[in-house]
Amino acid sequence: MPALNPYSGSVYAGLGQLLYAYSQAKGLLISEALQRVQSLERFDYALWCELLSEIQQQRPIAALGLEIAEYVQPKHLGILAYIALSCNTLAEALQRYSDFHRLIYDGSTLVVHTEQHYLAIGWSEVPFSLTTQLSNEIAMALMLQLLKHFMQREEIHLHEVHFTHAAPKNVRLYERYFGCQVRFSQSTAQIILATHELAKPLRQGDDTLQHLLLQQAEALLQQLPHSTQLDQRLQQAILSGLQKNHYHIALIAQQLGLSVRQLQRHLQQQGSSYQQRIQQLRHVLAEQYLTNPQLSLKEIAFLLSYSEQSAFQRAFKQWTGITPQQWRHNMPQAHKSDD
Repeated sequence: MPALNPYSGSVYAGLGQLLYAYSQAKGLLISEALQRVQSLERFDYALWCELLSEIQQQRPIAALGLEIAEYVQPKHLGILAYIALSCNTLAEALQRYSDFHRLIYDGSTLVVHTEQHYLAIGWSEVPFSLTTQLSNEIAMALMLQLLKHFMQREEIHLHEVHFTHAAPKNVRLYERYFGCQVRFSQSTAQIILATHELAKPLRQGDDTLQHLLLQQAEALLQQLPHSTQLDQRLQQAILSGLQKNHYHIALIAQQLGLSVRQLQRHLQQQGSSYQQRIQQLRHVLAEQYLTNPQLSLKEIAFLLSYSEQSAFQRAFKQWTGITPQQWRHNMPQAHKSDD
């Protein structure tokens, strides 16, 4: 019998896209493994570490993880980046990060605790053998980038940053990046900041994803008929799953307390299938999203859990006979004719 993998966690595919973007920017060789994960929704944490190792071999510089994190965009962090746009304070943003961080790193537990006048945010349950200084650097830097560049109006002042691995030769690189004392060979990888930082206001968008998704949920229930209570629960479960990129039939069936076969049988009795239901919901959501001019086609494709914008555009043309761009262009005229 083959040995069981001691850790079955996964990472969001956007991190693979981040490594791809970084490798292109630095002129690095794109490995077959890195190319392959571009079409996945998630991939194994062990593969994530392998990809990082490949890049490190090509670019063996100090604080490589911090440099990679500088290339991050909201799409690389998935729905968590968009949810963060609805936060009003750093405290709320950290709470949301705690609630949804598994959408980026699934398998590790985010531990948040306070001691006197300080708040510590750290990771646990990842075996030391499956972490590297590079993987820890990126995890720390991505969280800081999320807070600083996507939401924060003013600088976040950290108190300390702890790494579990031994100190590198040039610790000052890390201290300049994080703007605080950085300690190595610690028991937990964590970021520590003073509790008075939590009240800092964050930049709030006019149309936050959270508010937008609430509107879409209401519109969805109004537009789509549901003959049974199970259908209503199914639609809500799929809607939530699309938001988190966790909408596979096994996960949805488990949420509903059904087996996959029972759910498939229920849909067959209605002359439908799970894939048809997914596409039906995506169609309704896509038209709702297109009414918001602040959402780009790339963002809409992401919100509908498509790995690429082109896949969304092909699907939309199959639904409507026109492209999303054409639908959005014709939308005001359609609205006028309805008035």
